[in-house]
Amino acid sequence: MTKIAVVGTGANGAGIGADMARNGLDVTFIEQWPAHVEAIRERGIEVRMPAGRTEITPVRAFHLCDVATLRETFDLVFVGVKAYDTRWACELIKPLLHEKSLVVGLQNGMSIDDVADVVGIDRTMGAVIELASNMWEPGITNRQNPPEDSWYAVGSISPATHGREEEVAAALRFAGTVEISDDIRSSKWMKLIVNAAELVPSALLNLELNTAAEVPGMYEFMMACGKEAARAALADGNRLRPIFGMEGALLDDPDAFAEQLFEIVLTKYSLPDTKTTSLQDWLKGRRSEVAEINGLVVDVLTRAGEAAPFNQLVVDLARKVESGELPADPANLELLLTGVPVR
Repeated sequence: MTKIAVVGTGANGAGIGADMARNGLDVTFIEQWPAHVEAIRERGIEVRMPAGRTEITPVRAFHLCDVATLRETFDLVFVGVKAYDTRWACELIKPLLHEKSLVVGLQNGMSIDDVADVVGIDRTMGAVIELASNMWEPGITNRQNPPEDSWYAVGSISPATHGREEEVAAALRFAGTVEISDDIRSSKWMKLIVNAAELVPSALLNLELNTAAEVPGMYEFMMACGKEAARAALADGNRLRPIFGMEGALLDDPDAFAEQLFEIVLTKYSLPDTKTTSLQDWLKGRRSEVAEINGLVVDVLTRAGEAAPFNQLVVDLARKVESGELPADPANLELLLTGVPVR
């Protein structure tokens, strides 16, 4: 049987890993929150979904400090830590890989290259995920999109792994719909387009995603961030391509395509109480992935000789929030809308 490790079992990682374990796969959780590990060991991982649906699944769980005691190797490793933690997480698990192991980053941003740098491109598989979840108590993940409403894409970045996508897809299908992408870098950039629009901008207002998008002027600001990200994707050598199983994608119009993506997230993947992962991070006192998302947009467009004023403003304000200079608050709307006039 394929041996699977999930490194980083926060809200998404725990829910996905639980789906695999519940369906009979050999799954091991490796997690940095001590209380979370102990709760899972005591009572299993509890996944709460809409309409009162709850599933509790026993699963092996280890602390980071336990990894050095493990003597097994894993065939598949899913990395669920924050994008900025990718490198150390991959270094941690690297001794437990064999020559044919595959490491898959289930993260926002373009962490695929960080994975490849550490474990080797021939052991790296790219992935995109779309689901909303949150975690506030150890051992419990609140999954707002159950498996039937979750979406994934898997793709190779090396000829050595072409044809092995199904090894990853077969496991992920227990957690949602899976597509095989023939251009996973572009697919990941498409997700980054919508992440640039939604995650940190809504968090700056300390509001749920849909609520933030309904604030006068905010939808336009968020879309301006997404449109800059679409230009960055193209400037970085990628192509616009459908994700989320979308039909009728406007691939010849980057601005319209960015808006299509955002509308899908708002209407299909977000509930009225959905807080973005960035807002969850701030509420827990952690830093967000603003550098890996909005900051990347700025960096790519700067190298291309273009400006990204909307994403730059998001980066600047997020840094103030994370340094304690500025609270995340609806009052920040004025800073967003006056800092860069929305076109």
